[in-house]
Amino acid sequence: MAYLQFLGAAGTVTGSKHLINTSEDISGKQGLQVLLDCGLFQGQKEWRERNWQPTPVPAREIDAIVLTHAHLDHAGYIPRLVKEGFKGPIYATPPTIDLCSVMLPDSGHLQEEEAGYHNKKGSSKHKPALPLYTLQDAEDCLAQFQPVDFGELKQLSNGMSFRYVHAGHILGSAMVEVFLNQNGGTRKFLFSGDIGRVPLDPTAPGRVVHAGPDSNEDPDVLVMESTYGNRNHPHTDVRPELAKLISDAVHHGGSVIVPAFAVERTQKFLFIVKDLIESGQVPRVPVFSDSPMAIKAVEIFMKYSNEFNDEAKRLVQRFGSPLNWEGFHFAPKQEDSKKINEVHYPCIIVSSSGMVTGGRVLHHLMQRLSDPRHQVIFIGFQAPGTRGAIIKSGAKTVRIFSEEVSIRARVAALEQFSDHADTEELLRWLQTFRKKPQSTYLVHGEAEAASLLQQTISSKMGWNVEIAHWLEKVQLT
Repeated sequence: MAYLQFLGAAGTVTGSKHLINTSEDISGKQGLQVLLDCGLFQGQKEWRERNWQPTPVPAREIDAIVLTHAHLDHAGYIPRLVKEGFKGPIYATPPTIDLCSVMLPDSGHLQEEEAGYHNKKGSSKHKPALPLYTLQDAEDCLAQFQPVDFGELKQLSNGMSFRYVHAGHILGSAMVEVFLNQNGGTRKFLFSGDIGRVPLDPTAPGRVVHAGPDSNEDPDVLVMESTYGNRNHPHTDVRPELAKLISDAVHHGGSVIVPAFAVERTQKFLFIVKDLIESGQVPRVPVFSDSPMAIKAVEIFMKYSNEFNDEAKRLVQRFGSPLNWEGFHFAPKQEDSKKINEVHYPCIIVSSSGMVTGGRVLHHLMQRLSDPRHQVIFIGFQAPGTRGAIIKSGAKTVRIFSEEVSIRARVAALEQFSDHADTEELLRWLQTFRKKPQSTYLVHGEAEAASLLQQTISSKMGWNVEIAHWLEKVQLT
């Protein structure tokens, strides 16, 4: 019988992989096997180790991948799957393909760098340390990507098709409506991917692209993220708090270090800082964007500037592309990055990775974390077990490049920057549904978040809600 199997993002917030098998044969090998998302596990070691294990369903037996968006926890395993033998098409929206063409090679490059570092230092248990995949592996997989526009009905077989609708999470992000023809009828499944913020307060800024998922859905089965199922974001204007943090650091002769995801979060932060500087709310100090991927992402964002919100469009009309803004410096090369660490006057440094799991931000934090004049600002989710979560938790030290680094810098977290809908916003979206799904499965959330969201939706809306478990199979009849 046809079934849905959760191969990732079940019991954790990363590694999104959901398999649809349309077989009517008991062996499960006669039908189509389609993977919804193909993400990397991140965070705690027990999850990361699963990246190195063979996919529970052999890669060569998967017929296609349908991708919701470009973030690595949804797309970052694709080069590895192709390396294992996956040869099918990878469907995505055009902006997602453009972003993946930057993010996946960058991921491969960083993994090669990390393996090389461990081999040089002899700090790995494995001899030699190897990357999960290489830059070349990532570039090779890009040939399998095929664009699908929002609203276009894509036929995968006689009995299965899908359509993209807006998720409002990052540029190009989509929810996937899947249609299965069964027993003379059609059943509709909705895979949310990551759901963008539902704008409850029109005065709160903080986005570049339009916010909010498409409403008025009517799926028979809903598979939905639960990242922030146990809390609500502040819905206030983030600018006064951000302005004070930056101004205080500059006043004390310190700099501001912002670990930021290279896609969406960096662009969003740069737009807000530009607005704060031009309105005189923060001192005019140099702003460094130290991520080659973020720089390429800015170029991609400008290509799709028609999707910007009105506030972002006004800034672009007034000042042009962020790459040309006065006082904003972009560091494409490693030597450019090293020069930033030679700057001993106040500045703002925005660098990836957002969870401090790797990348150039490690060098900036290693140099500045021990100095109380400096300010670290987190503007994104920090998965348990990551360096970002350790720093944010108030720990006294954090391990960077095999060294224990003291944490004396001030640390703040601004939840308004999140690109994920919170509990209140998710409920607001669910209330637009035209009918109650027969079943709702919660994925992409830690146990506590998923459990509380399950209780909230069940009690307030009377829906049948279950928490997905890793490798669990659900019959689609």
